[in-house]
Amino acid sequence: MTELRFDGEAVLVTGAGRGVGREHALSLASRGAKVVVADLGTALDGSGRSNGPADEVVKEIRDAGGEAVACGESVADPAGAKAMVEVALDSFGRLDAVINNAGIHFPEMFEDYELDDFRRMMEVHYFGTLNVCQNAWKHFLKSGGGRIVNTVSEGVVGLSPTSTAYGSAKGAIAGLTLCLAAEGPLHNIRVNGFSPRVRTRLSSPEIMEKAFGRPAENFKSMEGVYPPELSSFAAVYLAHGSCELNGVLLSSGGNTALRWAIMEGGHAEAHSVEEVAANIGAIMAMPDIKHMGVGITGKAPFVGELHEQKALRAQAAAKA
Repeated sequence: MTELRFDGEAVLVTGAGRGVGREHALSLASRGAKVVVADLGTALDGSGRSNGPADEVVKEIRDAGGEAVACGESVADPAGAKAMVEVALDSFGRLDAVINNAGIHFPEMFEDYELDDFRRMMEVHYFGTLNVCQNAWKHFLKSGGGRIVNTVSEGVVGLSPTSTAYGSAKGAIAGLTLCLAAEGPLHNIRVNGFSPRVRTRLSSPEIMEKAFGRPAENFKSMEGVYPPELSSFAAVYLAHGSCELNGVLLSSGGNTALRWAIMEGGHAEAHSVEEVAANIGAIMAMPDIKHMGVGITGKAPFVGELHEQKALRAQAAAKA
């Protein structure tokens, strides 16, 4: 197989100081990319700050002969997200792809969460991703296109009973990703989601014990099966120029890659509440499953019309 290279390209990776984000950065650099290693060096709950993790990854890349710069800004701060893009442009003169990976985690039962916990989770995960996407998008509009990979999670489907804050924030990112993918083809921008199957600080045995209510020892085997170095493959692929996917959610880890999606399939005539109840078996069976959304086509249903409208507006503005 031909190696997928990123020679001459620049990629921004957030949360790149540790865990799977670090693996993204190292893999990209080993394939020729110039990498912006963005990381605050915070604790699991987002508290504290340290330049150490980002600086260490940059040193590791440079020692191996690659190019990288550190950025200690916060994705939750719109100005910080803007600075990350500017660091790429100032350091490398370009930005070709973004992998949004920064995140925090603190599992609790729903009744033990405070409203501010949800706000904090959304600020880092959802608004952090949104902030970086908006600033990268503005650059891609000028440069002629680019790739965005947003880190989502299979946790959005309720795999853990203590992940209402984390799962709902990741669910918001999944929605953002799929909706951006509907607009992306207008500007030669591809937007996809990546879900890591990985054992990191965010999924340590101690964290998993709290998340699932089972002894930490039950999760120690994950360290050998799902190490970070086996979880980055799909994200790096989605960031590559040869990848034509758009609006797709991929997961990888433990030597496996897979696709997951929002599907529909159960249908029955229903003209009343009673008919829904009478046909609920057929509705739930989903015998004819099909994918919902942009999928791999790269185009939303009305993208052609939107493109025409945008062109007409541009012509009108030029004449004004």
